[in-house]
Amino acid sequence: MAIDFTLEDGIAVITINRPERRNALDAEHYAALSEAWQRVRDDDAIRVAVITGAGDKSFCAGADIKSFVGRDVELAELWLTQKGQLLNRGLEIWKPVIAAVNGACVGGGMTLLLATDIRVAVEGAVFSVAEVKRGIIAANGGTQRIMQQLPYAIAMEMLLTGESIDAETALRWGLVNKLVPAADLLSAALDYARRIAANAPLALQAAKELAIRSRDMDLPTGLRMEQLVNRILHHSEDTAIAKAAFAEKRQPQFKGR
Repeated sequence: MAIDFTLEDGIAVITINRPERRNALDAEHYAALSEAWQRVRDDDAIRVAVITGAGDKSFCAGADIKSFVGRDVELAELWLTQKGQLLNRGLEIWKPVIAAVNGACVGGGMTLLLATDIRVAVEGAVFSVAEVKRGIIAANGGTQRIMQQLPYAIAMEMLLTGESIDAETALRWGLVNKLVPAADLLSAALDYARRIAANAPLALQAAKELAIRSRDMDLPTGLRMEQLVNRILHHSEDTAIAKAAFAEKRQPQFKGR
């Protein structure tokens, strides 16, 4: 089992390391990935996370269907809604998450991508939610986030045909931020991560949470929430650090307090 986790300078890198199975996830790997996401959420030393896959063929193929087909699952598990939480399954992580897409991003890999904040992909990447071809749907947010992030007709085309789009098309429709050669993928993702990690951690998390929750709030409520959160942040130690650094013409060293 291999969900690799490294942490350096506030940046966590999670690597789905199962290239022989196109980085597909069986029950054990899902559990390990859940633990990795919980560490990102809970560890104050982590300011930004990068998620990628091993090898040069696949970012993540989602669930390892071979390991799940025919598996007997107790009906009671349907109500264990907090068990094995994942980023795309509803785990609330307000720290920024960057996807480094090293190849095919399909099925559960695509729903994982849709739950990230910034995406860098190799030029040969492909993207699909092909679950309808197997008689199921793109769960874990697949039918929900895709409608928020792509134009209606494009999202429906992907969901209902199950056909893939190439990297250039993904870039054109704003599914990814940048395409890079394979050799530059991780460095491009880490460049984003370093620039983000240099900012105030509490402000980053507040900005992400407010932006995501804006989908479910009317504008007056969202504006009021901004006022309240900003008032709180004005009294943080990081705001004082930023003020002093500005006056002294140097880079602030934020503490996340």
